[in-house]
Amino acid sequence: MPPVRFKLVFFTPASSTRTILDQLFARHPQTLGKIGAYEQCAFVSRGTGQFKPTAEANPAIGKPGELEFVEEDRVEMVVNDGGDKKEIREVLGALKEVHPYEEVAYDVYRLEDV
Repeated sequence: MPPVRFKLVFFTPASSTRTILDQLFARHPQTLGKIGAYEQCAFVSRGTGQFKPTAEANPAIGKPGELEFVEEDRVEMVVNDGGDKKEIREVLGALKEVHPYEEVAYDVYRLEDV
């Protein structure tokens, strides 16, 4: 299968961004954030996230039933995949392991060469 590139976007508390990136880049140095002769490439932008945990939630931040506002980072990175989605699945698994939130908010976009 031909190689495929994805864009991974996820949101994290600003205080956890560096730790998450360090761990992900260490686990996937050839797959994640590698663009040509550059590695550990990422774009990070800051904003405010909001969420309200339900009674069934076990939130890392906030309390069930209360609306919470958190300074978060939006992180964007390229994921280089062999074409069978194995690498993107591995990166997502690693993200879920190292992320402090019970439910990780993320998006995956397939990139096209034009």
